[in-house]
Amino acid sequence: MNKSIGDLGKLNGTAAAYLSIARLDHSTKHIFIVPGIMLAYLLRGVHTPFLTKSILLGLVAAVCIASANYVINEWFDRESDKFHPDKSRRAAVRTQLNGNIIFLEWAGLVVVGLLCALASSSIMFLVAAVFALQGLVYNIPPLRSKDKAYLDVISESINNPLRLMIGWAMVDPTTLPPSSIILMYWAGGAFLMAAKRLSEFREITASHGRELLERYRVSFAGYSEVSLTVSCFVYALMASFFLAIFLIKYRVEYLLTVPVVVALFAHYLALSMQPQSSAQKPEKLYKERTLIAIVGLLTATFLFATYVNIPALEALSAQQYISLQ
Repeated sequence: MNKSIGDLGKLNGTAAAYLSIARLDHSTKHIFIVPGIMLAYLLRGVHTPFLTKSILLGLVAAVCIASANYVINEWFDRESDKFHPDKSRRAAVRTQLNGNIIFLEWAGLVVVGLLCALASSSIMFLVAAVFALQGLVYNIPPLRSKDKAYLDVISESINNPLRLMIGWAMVDPTTLPPSSIILMYWAGGAFLMAAKRLSEFREITASHGRELLERYRVSFAGYSEVSLTVSCFVYALMASFFLAIFLIKYRVEYLLTVPVVVALFAHYLALSMQPQSSAQKPEKLYKERTLIAIVGLLTATFLFATYVNIPALEALSAQQYISLQ
């Protein structure tokens, strides 16, 4: 019988252990809020009299709700995470935690997050509530969407557009972002999550075997390396499709960003196929210099396209035929 990687004697839980499962070090993922702030400012302008207050409340709400989701994630994954080479070292696996304290920690974070969101705006509160609900659907039986192949990616990646909407609501609490950019963010998030699973699939299968991989996460039984790679391409294509709709509809100059976006997808997919890839730990992606350079170039290109008019590009949004006469 296979033994888990985390089959070690458990220690009593400490305050540090309960704090660690909130994964405050994963707050770097909230960088996905920034484009929401920028887009709302550029497309709508500031629609709140207390911008600084709104941004601070939104950030606290996002961090608290995300940490609440991480708390229940580690608690409900503690039996399966012990089969993962790295996650077997998590506090919920190696220490004896109390379920009642876990519930109070989760509830406290959710309450603080929702109260901060409500103090900002009704839209922020609605988005934060969906963010918290997603954590329940993703982690808790019998729904537990993370155990179902493909649905796990689709449900987890909804956090991306939710972060986008939180950023948007910080600046304009009267509207939501265009549906095209929401769907682009969702598909882009699905690409990131599929690439993460592809990296895990390749590495754990090679080092510990397929059986251990499936004991770590049930959804891997429905995947293969080929299907995960193909899904990455599908999600990237869908993201590009919705992005193109947004770019042409709202400012045709934004089409200049497309080559950089393509390079970003390509580099990330290649990154996910490297040994010990950072794609398995998105919170550590800030250490990838090439990736950060591409993101910087994308930001610079976006700002250039925002403030520089290029009339020649207008032809791309009109019907054109190549005449042979």
